[in-house]
Amino acid sequence: MLQALGNVLLPVMLVAGLGALLSWRMPVDQGTVARLTMYLLIPALVLDVILRTPVRAAEAAQLGAAYLLVMAASLLLGWLCGLGRPGSERRALSASVGIWNSGNMGLPMALFAFGQAGFERATVVFLVSIVAMYVVGPALFGSGTRGGTGGGWRGALGAVLRLPTVWVAAAALLLRALDVTLPQGLSRGVSLLAQATLPLVLLSLGLQLGAGGWPRLHGRLWLAAAARLIGGPLLGLGVGALCGLRGESLAVLILSASMPTAVNALLIAREYDGDTDTVAGVVLLSTLGSVVTIAGVVALLPRLG
Repeated sequence: MLQALGNVLLPVMLVAGLGALLSWRMPVDQGTVARLTMYLLIPALVLDVILRTPVRAAEAAQLGAAYLLVMAASLLLGWLCGLGRPGSERRALSASVGIWNSGNMGLPMALFAFGQAGFERATVVFLVSIVAMYVVGPALFGSGTRGGTGGGWRGALGAVLRLPTVWVAAAALLLRALDVTLPQGLSRGVSLLAQATLPLVLLSLGLQLGAGGWPRLHGRLWLAAAARLIGGPLLGLGVGALCGLRGESLAVLILSASMPTAVNALLIAREYDGDTDTVAGVVLLSTLGSVVTIAGVVALLPRLG
């Protein structure tokens, strides 16, 4: 476990921790960092990986379907964590368990744990998670919105269609299906942007956590954090096995499902007037607790083979 902590978690926590320290010491425009990441770097990463990845379409579809089933089961688990609580808090707990950090932490974790092959499969999970997150989040938190996107499924669809990553992924899949190769100069430019993505998303995670302050903690937050960090990988193992995943695909799914609550869940809750205090508390607890639980998962994953 100590080796897993040092080789996999330490680089991630180091970069994110520096971002948190920077945010605590001086004001940083997090909106600009988030926009650079979401609208430029992540689309470049997606384009680069799809055009280069050797993951077969059938395997990618199987992995994506398994992720969606784990997400649905996690949302239900979070809903159960909120039994007896007001509706807004229950929805926040459901989102906190069902929307996890497959990007900021999931991608670098997969890279450090499994190398390039694991990173490519983790990118498949990340692509599915982006679409699922912006469908489930708005639908779960209700129709109220300050962003002018509209409510319900129409607002969710609009949020997804405004993401450049979705369109870039569609274009990349078309280029791959047609066996089109980008010019070398363009391909190198895309690769340079892609290489900048992981450091910046980790810094962005640290900036958001460092600026968030310390929320009020109570028992349901601890329960939801435990459901995310312990229930998540167990659901990943069960669902992955039922879906017929093996080897690195199964390991990547389990590792992804062991990630802490996504900061994006907090951003979506804020946009749709959800219970942000509850989501912020689970983000904080699950992120801190993941230092131990992810190390345990990484140490145990080789035994699956």
